[in-house]
Amino acid sequence: MAYRVFIDSNGVEWQAWDVLPKAVERRIGSRRVCREPVAFADRRQSDRRQVEGRWTPLTSGLRDGWLCFDAAGSRRRLMPIPPDWESCDHPELEDYCRSATPVRLPSARRG
Repeated sequence: MAYRVFIDSNGVEWQAWDVLPKAVERRIGSRRVCREPVAFADRRQSDRRQVEGRWTPLTSGLRDGWLCFDAAGSRRRLMPIPPDWESCDHPELEDYCRSATPVRLPSARRG
């Protein structure tokens, strides 16, 4: 995963990184395996997105990954990932950020 920080023309600091589904699938994988029996019922529910042992895309277009932009209280997603995003200059990265789709943050993260 590549990572960049830039300040846009309004003085807002943005973080940008690429998200690749294969990396996400590794992270979602079953790492929380309890080898000892527990004295209470497991309340976790199976993920409805898992089909026959394989993870399916959350929405179409995400299979090839996306570029995530984050500033305090704001997050955006750009698909597909521009091939030059890791090396382009800051004004071009800002253009990518402006063209990205805003995403709703989880309620626990909102101020």
